[in-house]
Amino acid sequence: MPNPSIGPSLEVGADPRNRSYRSRSVRSIPIELLAPSLFVTALVLLPLVYLVYRASQADGGVVRLIGRRRTVDLVVDTLLLAGAVSITAAVIAVPLAWLTLRANLPGRRIFAAVSILPLVIPSYVGAIAYVAALGPRGDLQGYLDRWLGIEQIPSIYGFFGAWLILSLFTYPYVYLNVSAALAGLDPSTEDAARGLGRDALATFFTVTLPMLRPSILAGMLLSALYTVSDFGVVTLLRYDSLTRAIYVQYRASFDRSYAAALSLLLILLSVSLLFAELRLRGNARQVRLGPGVTRTVRRVELGRWRYLALGYVVVVLGLSLVLPVVVLGNWLVRSWRRGDDFGQLGRATWNTVMLGGLAALLAMVFAIPVAVLAVRYRGRLTTIVERLTYVGYGLPGLVIGLAFVFIGANYLPRFYQTIPLMLVAYLVRFVPQAVGAIRSSLLQIDPKLEDAARGLGETSRGSLRRVTVPLASPGIGAGALLIFLTVVKELPMTLLLRPTGMETLATEVWTASTTSSFGRAAAPAVALMLVSVVPALFLLNRSRVDRRSELIE
Repeated sequence: MPNPSIGPSLEVGADPRNRSYRSRSVRSIPIELLAPSLFVTALVLLPLVYLVYRASQADGGVVRLIGRRRTVDLVVDTLLLAGAVSITAAVIAVPLAWLTLRANLPGRRIFAAVSILPLVIPSYVGAIAYVAALGPRGDLQGYLDRWLGIEQIPSIYGFFGAWLILSLFTYPYVYLNVSAALAGLDPSTEDAARGLGRDALATFFTVTLPMLRPSILAGMLLSALYTVSDFGVVTLLRYDSLTRAIYVQYRASFDRSYAAALSLLLILLSVSLLFAELRLRGNARQVRLGPGVTRTVRRVELGRWRYLALGYVVVVLGLSLVLPVVVLGNWLVRSWRRGDDFGQLGRATWNTVMLGGLAALLAMVFAIPVAVLAVRYRGRLTTIVERLTYVGYGLPGLVIGLAFVFIGANYLPRFYQTIPLMLVAYLVRFVPQAVGAIRSSLLQIDPKLEDAARGLGETSRGSLRRVTVPLASPGIGAGALLIFLTVVKELPMTLLLRPTGMETLATEVWTASTTSSFGRAAAPAVALMLVSVVPALFLLNRSRVDRRSELIE
């Protein structure tokens, strides 16, 4: 599952030392591992049970609801957007990764670090910035009207705006996969191709690109999964996708059956993409020719294309990073000059950090047992448990939020609109990220170390606490940071489940944006980016360290 480096990434296979793993019977699994793992699995299944139950109450059944022409149109529109975004993200990211890792691009090290920073900006914040800049009452419209007398510009709303913004803010998923793959490829294959007379362009298309294809496809699938699950961008840009239709149905109708049926369709699409990514990840391998220290990569000379390539990189980063930051900064200054009240900003920031920290801690507590089961106690049951936890990643936040609203209001009224119920919903949605990060670390730990601890008298619990967890601490820490980063940006679950009167930075941004109060939205949006950038930089640094350690044997 997701690599701890900010976004999901391809896992390149287990350490050969771990061939000593063997299947164990259920009776040999410690109860302190099995019980929390089964509990998480049950939590993940709760939203599915709710949706099936709710949709089955519809007059005429689920089939009649799904068979509506309107439903078919929504599915087609959602798939069209996901396909367009994933292709565009790949078109942006592949040249960007190659230029920053393989070519003699000026400032390539800086650009390599900055290229992943659009992940720090929530896509709905990016949408607000673009609406503020290019919308009917935006900055560009005002300047054109004042200087040139142009009173109307093409609308950013609809498919075009949603496609543009989601492409700009999901290309880092492809970039991370491709850059990791490029760093792991043996440059001798490319050197051999150039030695046979092929130029840099021909070598890229005939040698490098085929080896990168699994990483590119994995990144595209993740970009498509993000698009299918997105709520903020499609709602702000008024594009009719499944998530927007579900939210409208939930808010406008007393009968929630149609919203439940649409949610089941959305889950089907998301889980299909998720398992496609898992299958691709399971078959992918990065291979180096020969043992020993990695060879130094010989940079491709761009020649006269050097500054054209530099212009491409600057345009991409300008659209995905500089423009949103400048626009939000401009609106923040306007709001400050007007004397707007920022009194709630500190409280919202504290609530955001507190929820992110508690969610990360809770996810780690339950992810460690699942990851240990998956790696150290292989078997049919543990495989099912691990894969079911991954299903949570395919459940859109909006769907999970709606499910827990129903469960809390009808069966757990004491916990309805409370922080504990929010944390459980976050656990269901984000525990796969923690499991993936910890699992990757466990795969690098020789199981003989744990066997030695047990041979010296330690129990399974003691070996886990004193050997396994300390050795896996890099993955645990990275997983916690990744959970924190995603929770602080989470919007739909927070909107639906937060206690009355409790605001986070995400909800403050959303409340202001729904009334086009861009100045009021700017302050929490900037604060949200500042809160996100610290864990993002830590994860980027760890990703680089891991990449170097994988290449030096």
